[in-house]
Amino acid sequence: MSIVVTGSTGQLGSAVIKYLQERNTGENLIAIARDIDKARDIFNGSDVEIRFGDYDEPATLPNAFEGADKLLLISSPSYDDPLRVVQHANAVKAARDAGVGHIFYTSIAFADESELSLAPLHVATEYAIRTTGIPYTFLRNSLYTDVFVNADLAASVDSGEIITNTGAGKLNTVTRDDLAKGTAAVLAGDGHENQTYNFVSSKTWTFDELADVLSRVSGKDVKHRTVPFAEQVEYLQRVGLPEGMALFSASIYENVANGETSRTSDDLKQFIGEETPLEDFVRKSLNG
Repeated sequence: MSIVVTGSTGQLGSAVIKYLQERNTGENLIAIARDIDKARDIFNGSDVEIRFGDYDEPATLPNAFEGADKLLLISSPSYDDPLRVVQHANAVKAARDAGVGHIFYTSIAFADESELSLAPLHVATEYAIRTTGIPYTFLRNSLYTDVFVNADLAASVDSGEIITNTGAGKLNTVTRDDLAKGTAAVLAGDGHENQTYNFVSSKTWTFDELADVLSRVSGKDVKHRTVPFAEQVEYLQRVGLPEGMALFSASIYENVANGETSRTSDDLKQFIGEETPLEDFVRKSLNG
């Protein structure tokens, strides 16, 4: 049994391969990478086979995917969604041409109902995969907890406030590591043909709750201050984000305020058990 993983040098892809190795179930693991040297550094000393493949170079992909019983397509990291549509189409066509047995795709939570700006790209890719007739599994991932909870929160501890335009909006985020565990569990298991799993948390959190957690962990009083959209964009630019990224981030926060990230699911929980608690991840992020 051969499992091929794209995006293998990224944080999610490399963690998926790590958890597949830990399961030690005898699969032939193949890592697809644009940077072969980086892949060799990551998988040095392991029995992972490394192959070159680039979504932007479609001619490289059929050979990269050759012999794949299972193929994990990790979505492109580009911020240009029309480009990502092309990149994903290249990969899907190559999977068909290579005779891949089963396609697994990292989509976005509740994709066909979501109002998040990220959703149309993922819906388009899901439909492209369906056109191949190849059995598929859509792993519809939540937003990463890591995007909101990271070492940058030290600045909020210092200032005594977290500033967002999320209001009391709830988030169903999951750590990247928990998503990798769940993905590895699905890949290593039997079945899952033509199934869709919403890999979101079974519990939500708010930025008010995050401020309370920060206060407990740091021993300093931290509050959440809600601001209007325009003020949030200005604040993000002041702390160093380019205008485009500031607008994107504020729009995601606005989606949170509007309830777009409030739905929960036990899909991930059935594969990994309890998700990483918010407070545990805050402690890890602040303490390195």
